[in-house]
Amino acid sequence: MTNSIPFLDVVGVNSDVREELDIAWKAVLQHGRFVGGPEVELFEEQFASYCETSACVGVGNGTDALQLILTALSIGAGDEVIVPANTFAATAEAVCSAGARPRFVDVDPATLLIDPDAAEAAVNSRTAAIIGVHLFGQMIDVPRVAAVARRHGLALLEDAAQAHGARYAGHRAGSVGTAASFSFYPGKNLGALGDAGAVVTQDRSLADRVRRLGNHGCSPTNRNVHRERGRNSRLDSIQAAALSAKLPKLDDDNRRRSALMEAYAVLLPASYAPVAVSPAAQSAHHLAVVRTAQRERSVSVLDSAAIGWGVHYPIPCHLQSAFSAFRERLPTAEKAAEQILSLPISPTLGEADVARICDVLRGVTS
Repeated sequence: MTNSIPFLDVVGVNSDVREELDIAWKAVLQHGRFVGGPEVELFEEQFASYCETSACVGVGNGTDALQLILTALSIGAGDEVIVPANTFAATAEAVCSAGARPRFVDVDPATLLIDPDAAEAAVNSRTAAIIGVHLFGQMIDVPRVAAVARRHGLALLEDAAQAHGARYAGHRAGSVGTAASFSFYPGKNLGALGDAGAVVTQDRSLADRVRRLGNHGCSPTNRNVHRERGRNSRLDSIQAAALSAKLPKLDDDNRRRSALMEAYAVLLPASYAPVAVSPAAQSAHHLAVVRTAQRERSVSVLDSAAIGWGVHYPIPCHLQSAFSAFRERLPTAEKAAEQILSLPISPTLGEADVARICDVLRGVTS
């Protein structure tokens, strides 16, 4: 349909930097260093600066980034890592892949982010870290979760896969924990042209170990010397070049997302409540998530109007079969999973698009 509205306009977002992407692609073709080219080092410097951190290491994807952090911190067999139930499976998957055990906890009923009190209640003698997932674009309650980590001597890891450019009390996502993982999957606020990820941290020695582990455990001075077992997870040159082309637009794109969310807040019918944003948070608004008691009917009318939608996430992590060994009873996350609905949000959308979406949703109750 000509008047369709996509859930995410990846084509339009990339079209805005098509000239820069063409130049980047030609440059990589010319020098031929598709892995470890100069574009990787440049992007790492740029993104570390953007995140207000000391170091950035490009890796293959966001899941690898989180697993590499855990491994670099020697967190593995016998350890527990506290994880919010309301997150994508990759968060828990990385914990399991590192050899540790995820300990799922419930979320705040307003923001649907990790509940600091629930995190503290889950701490035991085996707990090694807390993963704070900055979900939907909003950072966690940093002061309270960081205080829990400090009291118990735990690492605080940021899963910032949905929070590129977000802030909490002025601090940028990626700068407040021991280390942070980012995904640059094409649908992210800062998206590559395929899979890509990064680790950022203030700890240069930790960054050095992440880099070694992601490059087969190679010595930085002799690629034929392997002092520890690593893996292959590196950022490709073309992806780094694409990310460097897009990074200068990220703040403007996030401001555009914020304006769209403000329009949603004004125009949505009363039966659709946007997930709360803390007064101390500056969300990147990766997703436009609302809660409604009429989700099934809502998606039906959206489909009929050729309007995209999503649910993030219909089955909480702790109820997934893959993690049945770690199942808990977490009522807030479970209730939210029945009500949440993600509406279209892209920097290319206009207020008229938001108005049409909200008008279609009014038909659910009329």
